[in-house]
Amino acid sequence: MQVKYKIWLEKEGKAFGLGPYLLLKGIEETGSLNHAARRIHMSYSQAHKLIKDIEKRLGFPLIISHAGGHDGGGSKLTDEAKTIMDKYLAFEKECGAAIEAAFHKHFD
Repeated sequence: MQVKYKIWLEKEGKAFGLGPYLLLKGIEETGSLNHAARRIHMSYSQAHKLIKDIEKRLGFPLIISHAGGHDGGGSKLTDEAKTIMDKYLAFEKECGAAIEAAFHKHFD
């Protein structure tokens, strides 16, 4: 037997969790919302809406985008996005360790 869990943050609805984290991580790595969305099997329009919804809930921008042109468009993360990603990852790891410990305590 094993334990499964999902951890997310809420603020007037779901505000941040693993999906948004992975989307932002993809933007950080590729410089593109479109490429990041494809990585997690999401359409560009879904990803764009998700980012805008989260920004509204959290009260700060997550990405800075520039439109295409000679060099093409792109996106990069704001400092606030990097901070919430770091905090979420640390929080999720700590919660996961506590959940695993409680699971082993009660079910081993």
